[in-house]
Amino acid sequence: MLTATAMAFFEDEIAKAVVLVLFIPLIISSGGNSGSQASTLIIRAMALGEIHFEDWWRVMKREILSGLVLGSMLGIIGFLRIVIWNSITPIYGEHYVLVGLTVGLTLLFIVLWGTLCGSMLPILLKKLGFDPATSSAPFVATLVDVTGLVIYFLVASLLLSGTLL
Repeated sequence: MLTATAMAFFEDEIAKAVVLVLFIPLIISSGGNSGSQASTLIIRAMALGEIHFEDWWRVMKREILSGLVLGSMLGIIGFLRIVIWNSITPIYGEHYVLVGLTVGLTLLFIVLWGTLCGSMLPILLKKLGFDPATSSAPFVATLVDVTGLVIYFLVASLLLSGTLL
């Protein structure tokens, strides 16, 4: 329901650039998966006593690096996939490079966002006195999926303004 609400907010952008819809599954699954993985690892480390609230900055720095590396790799793969595939068939239209940049940059940002949400939410919940396991994979994935769509369409609005949008 939240995903539908986020998409409805960007209905005009979707209507103008239907090609963006093709990459929604890639965008939301990348963010949700990276967030879920980070959450699982942090909850496990907390359960084993390997990290505590005081370690939040160390964890955040590590997750920023991890998110940047993984997000960059996925972003480059996404960009190259669009550019190479468009040389075979012009499915993505004349602005395929901008579409590729949109997908590539979004993958970078969404994976970074996912790792940060997934790692910081359990630590924050523990500090507030809640069970950190409540920020398990489904919760983090949903949060990152919805915010990932917002990130995607904001990046698209910035990069495709004046061309497709």
